[in-house]
Amino acid sequence: MIMALRKSFSVLLQGVKQSQKVLSTSLHRNYSNESSFSVKPFDLHKLEQGPNSTVTCTKDDAIKYYTQMQVIRRMEPKADQLYKQKVIRGFCHLYDGQEACCVGIEASLTPEDDVITAYRAHGWTYIRGVPVSKVLAELFGRKLGCAKGKGGSMHMYHHNFYGGNGIVGAQVPLGAGIAFAHKYNNTKSVCLTLYGDGAANQGQLFEAFNMAQLWKLPCVFVCENNRYGMGTSDVRAAACADYYTRGDYIPGIRVDGQDVLAVREATKYAKEHAVNQGPIVLELVTYRYHGHSMSDPGISYRPRSEVKEVRQNLDPISSFSDKMMEAGFVTKQEVKAIETQVKQHIEEETAKALESPEPNFKELPSNIYVTSTPLSVRSCNAFTTLSHAANV
Repeated sequence: MIMALRKSFSVLLQGVKQSQKVLSTSLHRNYSNESSFSVKPFDLHKLEQGPNSTVTCTKDDAIKYYTQMQVIRRMEPKADQLYKQKVIRGFCHLYDGQEACCVGIEASLTPEDDVITAYRAHGWTYIRGVPVSKVLAELFGRKLGCAKGKGGSMHMYHHNFYGGNGIVGAQVPLGAGIAFAHKYNNTKSVCLTLYGDGAANQGQLFEAFNMAQLWKLPCVFVCENNRYGMGTSDVRAAACADYYTRGDYIPGIRVDGQDVLAVREATKYAKEHAVNQGPIVLELVTYRYHGHSMSDPGISYRPRSEVKEVRQNLDPISSFSDKMMEAGFVTKQEVKAIETQVKQHIEEETAKALESPEPNFKELPSNIYVTSTPLSVRSCNAFTTLSHAANV
């Protein structure tokens, strides 16, 4: 199993090294505001032509993507720290290592496009517009949280962001339903419906695929393949681990999920396809640095050397900073300055979250029912009757 995984990582590493070649002839930062880059060629299913493997990026966009990935990278270890200090309770699934997926996808979306994902949702919540302080406050169960402290790690929401869903694979048919609304209302927008390789064998996925293709729904199904579903590698869990082909009658693309520009280009292509022709599947080959959740050390089923190798050779952030410097967008000192600013920002946002109080008890049943009938809510000591408890 380990040999098979190492072989797959070796292939990915070779592609990433090739993608690091900058095609621009500009050598000096002062003269470089846009450059072209090569990305690893895309694997295609039921498509004669896919996204372009030569992509352009402006200096401003590159700095934006790098900063966003750095924010997520710093936010998640902060959550790790506070979980161990028991500020965060319950489930907590971290996203560090996969930053290029959400940042690259969001770069090709508009605020009118929708996103729905699984329980590894912190990075997605941030990239969809929720400040770090509100993400962390939600983890802390505080009033400032984006779900008023009642959702926690797995249930975060924002405008056109439908969570954060705790049931494995259950968000996929919901995403198809959101895409149906776009089709019905002729909005020309799409729904990005994300799931992990661990959910890829769920029957409800294939039911959603069937309905989406039958009705030509503008849905982009995205498998964030981080190579392990809980503690089981993808090659041990699936008879076919080529998840981009699993839609059968739906076109698919396999993407280097560690390259933010490759993800951006694939999403742009997939969105156009979904709006004009119907559903498409993207498989983003990525990797998570932490275990499945905070209760999983992440090293009982994979060697430390594997995690170290990915960090050193396939990291989405360090590889992108190398590209930016080679393109002449930034200097090494400017990269360090961004890192310093992000670190300070995370500390300030953490302080805001910690200052927020817990929500009032009357908030407990809010956003559940629209009713003027008093609700009896079971607490630790008694039943408490709340009148007009629903806030909508």
